[in-house]
Amino acid sequence: MLSFKFKKDTPLNILCLGAHCDDIELGTGGTLLKLIQENKIGQVNWIVFSSDETRRTEAISSANQVLENVTNKKITVNSFRDGFLKAKSTEIKEYFEKIKSIIKPDIIFTHYRNDRHQDHRIISDLTWNTWRNHMILEYEIPKYDGDLGIPNLYVPLEKKILAKRNKIMLDNFVSQREKHWFDEETLNALPRLRGIESATTFAEAFYAHKLIL
Repeated sequence: MLSFKFKKDTPLNILCLGAHCDDIELGTGGTLLKLIQENKIGQVNWIVFSSDETRRTEAISSANQVLENVTNKKITVNSFRDGFLKAKSTEIKEYFEKIKSIIKPDIIFTHYRNDRHQDHRIISDLTWNTWRNHMILEYEIPKYDGDLGIPNLYVPLEKKILAKRNKIMLDNFVSQREKHWFDEETLNALPRLRGIESATTFAEAFYAHKLIL
């Protein structure tokens, strides 16, 4: 298991990339809360690609609550069409290159490259295509496709951190409450399984294809 205790006096810069409005919270929300609690944070850039006006408002509110103790943060929610991000790959790639010229993240959180959702895959592919010398951690999203893999990096989470992540999601994403999967049982399910795999109670897991320490 990886300890997220970085250089004590060096601020940690984080880039979070999500295809949809609740992806970042669902995949790495607990880990972000833990990082913010245990490390000195320099800057967090939180970028969502697909949304409508309702979900945009929800996403901004949710992200602000996750990052409530971060002074230097930038939350961007774009309005690319859900399900059609691949058709906009050139535009998104240009967007990534612009970001790359402005920020220097120590950790990048992005989607799992073998995720069967086309929007998730294109964000992951373009992340690796753009950032070649960075620590990239791919998070996972539980869903109908059943495409979960075998992660190789686990972040144990205290119950109170997971409960905080869940509350933020359930309180903010009101538009998702009609979905059959959107409840606390689902939000606890994958962290509990990953907790078993990492000999803890709860954990979020990631795919770290290349780590240079």
